[in-house]
Amino acid sequence: MARLAAWLRGNADGFLALVIAAVVALLGVFDVFGTEQINAAVLLTLALLATTLLRDRRFAARALAETFAVRLVNGPEVGRVHADAHHETEQWMFKGGTGTYLRAVTLPECVENARRAKRPLRVQIEIVDPTNQVLCQEYSQYRLSLTPGPDRTGDTWTVDRTRKEAFATIFAACWYRQRFTFLRIEVGLSKVMTTFRWDISSQWVIMTQEDPAAPALLFDKGKPHYRAYSRELMASFEQTRHVDIGRAKDLPLSDEPSVEETRKLFALLDLELPGSFTDRDVADIVRRALQPKNPYW
Repeated sequence: MARLAAWLRGNADGFLALVIAAVVALLGVFDVFGTEQINAAVLLTLALLATTLLRDRRFAARALAETFAVRLVNGPEVGRVHADAHHETEQWMFKGGTGTYLRAVTLPECVENARRAKRPLRVQIEIVDPTNQVLCQEYSQYRLSLTPGPDRTGDTWTVDRTRKEAFATIFAACWYRQRFTFLRIEVGLSKVMTTFRWDISSQWVIMTQEDPAAPALLFDKGKPHYRAYSRELMASFEQTRHVDIGRAKDLPLSDEPSVEETRKLFALLDLELPGSFTDRDVADIVRRALQPKNPYW
């Protein structure tokens, strides 16, 4: 009886429609009601059936959405997902190549949104080690295999560009840290490269590739994959060479840092700039850090 009662509660509208249809059919057979009354009853039955179908479709769609652990996101929608993720997040974990998009879009937007909401923000960044020339050579060759000529920024991937982009991400981390008290930012330098770019906000894991035409994978918080990938990035970060961003507080960076400031900063961070880098190259690092071009959208 309890099982029957539970079934009736869950299917009351459909059961009622069935009862009405049966009663109307019997009354029609025995010619108890006229045509107008029967037509009205038929319309009521159809309305109940339509309500039942809409409800079941809604429940089925919700169940299907909850079942999927991953969603594919394509084209401009990737940028919209990132923008939504930047809006309310209290944390951002990144693992990728040189952090070009992170520096151009993610970091400034997350900092600005956190400042506007007066909330703290924690950022964890893992990029290739710019002092590792062999690794930077491998990464630049990989990027060239995807885009043989200039990419959307107008630059071609070379070893020097790879190193500049990575140095620029470190510089940007220090610069933003000095301008937002509630920003806690960590930078780790990896000795291996990855062909994926991982971004984890308070809501989603967004997995993209260096090729902007490739679809992104989106994992919602609450799904097992979100927790698994969060652990993955934490474990990976622990194996990197950590940059002591705290040292940067001993060197206040101006709004438009000079070449001399930049060289002093990397010396404080114990990160040696290549001896071949001229003052123009150092100025280029500052430009890439504070006036970056969006490489994807």
